[in-house]
Amino acid sequence: MSTDRVRLDDSWKQRLLGDLKSDAMQRLRDFLRAEKAAGKAIYPPGKNIFAAFDATPFEQVRAVILGQDPYHGPGQAHGLCFSVPEGVDIPPSLANIFAEIERDLRVPRPAHGCLSAWAERGVLLLNSVLTVERGRAGSHQGKGWEALTDRVISLLCAERDGLVFFLWGAYAQAKGKLVDPRRHLVLRAPHPSPLSAHRGFIGCGHFSRCNDYLQRRGTAPINWSLVD
Repeated sequence: MSTDRVRLDDSWKQRLLGDLKSDAMQRLRDFLRAEKAAGKAIYPPGKNIFAAFDATPFEQVRAVILGQDPYHGPGQAHGLCFSVPEGVDIPPSLANIFAEIERDLRVPRPAHGCLSAWAERGVLLLNSVLTVERGRAGSHQGKGWEALTDRVISLLCAERDGLVFFLWGAYAQAKGKLVDPRRHLVLRAPHPSPLSAHRGFIGCGHFSRCNDYLQRRGTAPINWSLVD
């Protein structure tokens, strides 16, 4: 994938340069071009595909929330997992995340679903698959993104200590094999989707557990509030 047009922080670009230039990424790029040439709408817009890496430099990552693939409705996906731009309706899974933060930390729910502030505070909002076709959830799984995001997790686990990994749902938890729990905190729960949130996501206490862990290690807790 052409590195001169990829919008991501230099700290990530330096580490992922070989991956971005690989044959696998070239095949993925060819696939995306063919899909667009066939008239298919691909989300998020090209400039936002790597937004998570642009918003949260490698050295500033304190926590990782792992999603599956981007929202597949118009105007929703902007490159940060679970997040939507301001002015877009809050999706049900994100509403449940806000409900758990409110229950766990007594932090009031925001009126919008844009999580950019979390990214700026060190929360890497990473989808396992970085693109999707409009209206077709999971349509770009198995096209090459998973190897790149596995590499991202492996780099974080190898070069950093004391990170917090939020793994919600079976898909995210499968990535947990890449994380050494002796060096990092791994938090597992059902997905916040309305189909599964009642099975243990609501009540998981992940946000307070994250902050307690960071503070025990002498690191500032994460401010989860999105309310001014």
